[in-house]
Formats: sequence, C-alpha cells, structure tokens
Amino acid sequence: MSSHIRRIAICTGGGDAPGLNAVIRAVVIGAANRGWECYGIREGYNGILFPERYPEGGVFRLTRESVRGIASQGGTILGTTNKGNPLEFPMKMPDGSIRKVDRTDEIVEFFAKKELDALVSVGGDGSLTIANALHLKGLRVIGVPKTIDNDLDKTFTTFGFDTAVAFATECLDRLHSTAESHQRVMVVEVMGRYAGWIALHAGIASSVQAILIPEIPFDLDKVAAKIRARDSAGRMYSIVVVAEGAEPAGGHREILEPAEIGHAERLGGIGERIARVLQDRTEKDTRVVVLGHLLRGGSPTSFDRLAALRFGTAAVRALAENQSGVMVALAFPNVNYVALEDVAGRMKGVPLDCDTLQTGRDMGIAFGD
Repeated sequence: MSSHIRRIAICTGGGDAPGLNAVIRAVVIGAANRGWECYGIREGYNGILFPERYPEGGVFRLTRESVRGIASQGGTILGTTNKGNPLEFPMKMPDGSIRKVDRTDEIVEFFAKKELDALVSVGGDGSLTIANALHLKGLRVIGVPKTIDNDLDKTFTTFGFDTAVAFATECLDRLHSTAESHQRVMVVEVMGRYAGWIALHAGIASSVQAILIPEIPFDLDKVAAKIRARDSAGRMYSIVVVAEGAEPAGGHREILEPAEIGHAERLGGIGERIARVLQDRTEKDTRVVVLGHLLRGGSPTSFDRLAALRFGTAAVRALAENQSGVMVALAFPNVNYVALEDVAGRMKGVPLDCDTLQTGRDMGIAFGD
C-alpha cells in the first residue's frame, strides 16, 4: 500500500455524541497541515449511497474555514445515522420482500472513482465493524472510537462518555433535593445500551442509593429492602439509577421497538417498570425521570473535547505513517493503534471486579444482587 496521500474523507455514523465536531476539526486541520484535501460524507455513508438526497452534494470539501469554531459544538456538521448499515442494507425485492444486501463495494468504488485515498470513520461498534469490512476490501481506513456508552473495547474511554456522565450527575444532584422534600423514590433511567458505564459512574458520583446495570441481573426485593432500611434510619427518600439495558434476574430487558432489517432494537421503559414495582413494595410515592437523548446533546466537556482532538490528529498521523485497518485508542498517557478486527463485534461491559463497582459497594450502594 502506497503511503502517498492527497485526498481523504471522513464520516460520522451511529448515534451522535459530544466531541464529533472536535474530531472533524482535528482531522481537517491535521490533513491541511500535510497538504492533503479533506472531504466530508453526509450522514454516515448516505452521501455516497443516496447522492440524490443532497442537492448541495453528498460528499463535500471541508476546509479550515468550514471547521472554524466547531470544536465546542455538540452534534456533527456532517450529520449521522444509525440506520442503513451498508453491510446489511435493507433493499426491497421485486416480489415485495425486504432482503439484506452488502453495498460496501459501492463505497470502495466511489473512493476509487473520486480519487479519495483514505477514510477516517468515526463511530461506535457498528461503524467500526463497517470500517473493518471496508479495510478488508482494500480501502485505507482509520477508525476513531465514539460513543457516550463507553462500550468499545481496547480503549480506556470513548469521547462523549465524560459529557454524558457529567450531565447525568448534574441531573441526579438536582433530584436529591426534590426527592428529599417530598420523601419520594426517584427512578432515573439513563442511556448505555447493554453496558452500565453511564449509570455506574453518574450514580456513584452523585451518591445515589441503588444502581441497576445490565451486567448484574437485579432483584427488586433487595432494592426495596434498601429503601425501607433508609426510611427506618430517618432518610425518607431514595434515588435509583437504572441503565436502559438492565434486566431482572430471570426476566427480560424492556424494548420499545424490536430489531428489524436495517436497525437494531430500541431499548426503553425499564424505569417505568421498576418504579411501579418499587412503589408497590415500599408504599412510597415514586416518580420516574428518563434522561434519554439529553445525554447526547450539548457542548463536550474539556476532557471529551481534548480526547476528540487527540483522536482526530492521531488518525491523520496514522495515515501519514501508512497505517490502515486500525483504531486510534486512548492508553494513558498516549494514543496508540489497535487493529479494527480486535474491536469490531466486541462490547466492553462493566467488569464485575472493577474498582469503580467495588467503590459503589463499599459506599453502601445497592446493585440489586
């Protein structure tokens, strides 16, 4: 593979996360400083697969001016999508049925036709799985880890996670006073998919009474016992944080929409379910707060902003070093490279022996087990 590069492209896929624009700015400036041109692909790969949707161009030039001042902004100037995986793209057949079709060859052909030498793919597990497939088909690809869920393997953290935890913690801090004033149980549902990192970190930081995460099947009798014990000690309120993918022992997780061709299942509703049970078992007034997409929005924290800028410039350096098929990863004190094949299809859950979880237990927080 030749190390000569003149033009690169960048795309952002999956759910949005604070810090995406900082990565874009870092890639564009890092490329420009090497004399390379940089192009943005709209909404994942839709700018390539559906160019007719974008009168202004599905793939467009990014310059220093177009990324000026965006590092502090949430969202992504490229747009993003978590539907239409090009590896399993839903296509309507002549008989009316829907079939999964691999459209990655079209992406590789587009890069060759437009003389784009490399791709920087910014995303989570799904996006990096696609990136690895493109690499295996001969495209020069560097992955950048992004997800508020922090569930990507081989990196200490992903950008977006710190911002989500900081906002969730602020919300929990606010709920302490209103819960205490009304002597209520507050059940707070947070995002995280099948990993409990956001719930764990925010819950411990805000000194809640119970944290329920996907890694630990829960028994609500034990959570109710914790709440009653607090009442007996004169602490007449409790806050329970639950990750959206948590599930009871011997039970099932709550799903708003099942998985279909083209998109994954949509989680949600576990907070309402838990609140009903806890109100019945404790006879306490119980309320539910679902933070949902509030965790995705807003300006990135300084940590996430710096991590995103470091990841973006590291992706450009990786290309300059003739790397491909790797993800840039945070391994203190530096950013290093790990093979995409070691990341694709893998999820990093909360280890049951991790220090953070043990901290929660030592602080007396109930985990429902």
